[in-house]
Amino acid sequence: MKALILNSGMGTRMGKLTADRPKCMTMLSGTDSILSRQLRQLTDVGIREAVITTGPFEERLKVYCMEQGLPLQLTFVHNALFRETNYIYSIYLAREELKSDVLLLHGDLVFDESILKQMLEHEKSCMAVSSTMPLPKKDFKAVIEDGKIRKIGVDYFQDAVAAQPLYKLQQDKWEKWLSAIVSFCEAGRRGCYAEEAFNAIAGEMELEGFDIKQELCREVDTLQDLEELKLC
Repeated sequence: MKALILNSGMGTRMGKLTADRPKCMTMLSGTDSILSRQLRQLTDVGIREAVITTGPFEERLKVYCMEQGLPLQLTFVHNALFRETNYIYSIYLAREELKSDVLLLHGDLVFDESILKQMLEHEKSCMAVSSTMPLPKKDFKAVIEDGKIRKIGVDYFQDAVAAQPLYKLQQDKWEKWLSAIVSFCEAGRRGCYAEEAFNAIAGEMELEGFDIKQELCREVDTLQDLEELKLC
């Protein structure tokens, strides 16, 4: 299994903290950034390969990752069009590196390591969702029918649960989604969420919601998010 960490965004809502570095390098504590925590957690659960997409400050990100000194084989894929595309295009650019089971996560996601362990032990492909968290106004929700996720997006509220961009995908399921991503990008749809491509083929995916309930798993989109995490 390979981890795919999406770090090609600009992180403009973080203000000065992303003026000279990617958002994933934002410090959570005196010793841990979002990314250093993620990379350590990946190695702790046995992941040995990771593909990291990059956007602004590519070289700084590469050096930072190597400085962690972790037993991870890292492959970097640069999205030079990061200002005008979404991460669907970053995945498209990385597609040749992703011919295996995939653990997909956003580079600004902070989560408990126990979630990774449980998801990797889960028999089926799954996405982190919470049946007990309130529905966010602007972040991802997942619509679940008969135990399977049918839609993922920010605008779904009916029959939906809170969802986070953390996926464990078996290769055959991942290849279906990746094929849809390729089709979207080659049709010029490079500015949408990758989840729109998922929604087009959701019936073929058999993606389950993995209920994390109240466990920590949330994105750092704003300075307020960062402060709230530091208080946890």
